[in-house]
Amino acid sequence: MEKTFVMIKPDGVRRKLIGEILSRIEKKGLLINRLEMLMPEIEMLEEHYKEHCEKGFYKDLIQFMTSGKVVAIQVGGKDSISIMRKLIGETDPACASPGTVRGDFANSKTENLIHASDSEEAAKRELKLWFGEV
Repeated sequence: MEKTFVMIKPDGVRRKLIGEILSRIEKKGLLINRLEMLMPEIEMLEEHYKEHCEKGFYKDLIQFMTSGKVVAIQVGGKDSISIMRKLIGETDPACASPGTVRGDFANSKTENLIHASDSEEAAKRELKLWFGEV
């Protein structure tokens, strides 16, 4: 069974969309294997988003991600990485299809509700970072 990392960002938590997002994951037939709500440490977020550290939006992203609690989730199932990427939609909600989490609920490119690993390598790295898994 493939595993991936999903995170409901602070705006999703503030807007009380946790249940809606988890429901969509389960209705798609994927398993929620682990789940934890936490206030992430800045060091964890800097490691998580390290590939963006030279980009202009990085500082705003880290500031936003430390603005509230997040929900870290391990999702499992056949093709869970690609399925989750389709389920969440494009990063820019203006380009996200209706029926996706971002297409239905997000209204900002930075505050776009949810993160999901984009590859097997990223999923392994992110699951290890957030849950200590190899």
